[in-house]
Amino acid sequence: MIAPVRPQHPNRAERAAAACVRGIVAVPLLRRFLLWPVVARPGYWFATGCAFLWGTILFGRHRRSHGLHVIHRLPRWAFGRGGTTIGAVYLTCDGTSDRVLEHEAVHRQQWRRYGMSMPILYLAAGSVARTNRFEVEAGLEKGGYA
Repeated sequence: MIAPVRPQHPNRAERAAAACVRGIVAVPLLRRFLLWPVVARPGYWFATGCAFLWGTILFGRHRRSHGLHVIHRLPRWAFGRGGTTIGAVYLTCDGTSDRVLEHEAVHRQQWRRYGMSMPILYLAAGSVARTNRFEVEAGLEKGGYA
């Protein structure tokens, strides 16, 4: 596995998220509580429901693949980069190759583990894919980053 590198020049949102994460880690048992499946799993389900609703409102086409609800043919402004996984839903316009879906399935597992902490943790990890531990774990090549 490639070791992630810290971003050299994080933006304001990334710095704020990193400070939030440092604050949570500093409080004994808070990290353990937030990552406890009884707390994290409902956040995963909530995020999945919201993303599914978003994709449906925008008239995306739905299919199941790699353990994901893939909602495709969405307008490009409706998601980040080439596609975004929120909970168990992958939102995209046309990024539905097997390699990309394998990459996004790892993000689904990350959402399952971290629940609603995932957006803050992801933002704190930085916007540069090669330095973002979540993208590195999912596979930079499969995600189209390398």
